[in-house]
Amino acid sequence: MGAWAEASVLMTDEQRERILRGLFDSYYADRQDKDVIVDTNRAWCGRMPALKRLFPEAKVICCVRSVAWVMDSIERLTREHPFTESKLFNTDSERSTVFTRVDALAQNDRFVGFAWSALKEAVYGEHADSLLLVDFELLTSSPERVMDLIYDFLGEPRFQHDFDNIVFDEPAFDQQLGLPGLHKVHAKVAPIRRQTVLPPDVFERLDALSFWRDLKGSKARLIAAVPPAA
Repeated sequence: MGAWAEASVLMTDEQRERILRGLFDSYYADRQDKDVIVDTNRAWCGRMPALKRLFPEAKVICCVRSVAWVMDSIERLTREHPFTESKLFNTDSERSTVFTRVDALAQNDRFVGFAWSALKEAVYGEHADSLLLVDFELLTSSPERVMDLIYDFLGEPRFQHDFDNIVFDEPAFDQQLGLPGLHKVHAKVAPIRRQTVLPPDVFERLDALSFWRDLKGSKARLIAAVPPAA
């Protein structure tokens, strides 16, 4: 339906919108009994205008964490599987050292950099009032309190969660990607303290990318711990 296709000139925006809406209807046809659908994909922040056109009541929740710790987690998994070449990296040069791996993932069209860029676009975009950012550290330390605030944002009744018995894994997806364990979560929601495996200068550079710590000029909402007074 895009400009690169010969037949695109024969289609109107109204037809494109109906086709896209039909895709959602078909994909979730077996969920007709559900009032709310939660669809997880880090690309949504880069598609806010289309999303809000299709579903004006849609809301987006983003769990945010220091980019340094995100990269640390990926680097740890990479080192745990030294005989597996992950598809996250395109060439041997990108895979060669922690510096090249981090730089590759941080590019605007890559695994971490794209998610970061899309989030920033949404935070400062015209639909930011439909966006909720949830700080990862607060979520893991006070999950019940944070989930209550998320339900308030959604306008949905609370659900009784068992934060000591979380089950989620996608081994087939991770295996295909060449990074086993990428989506596996710990059974208990709790903070995990550890030393980073990133060099100090790399960690500091990545940590400085956490723009959501100051949301001046944005209508997006943030659930985070209040920093202590100076």
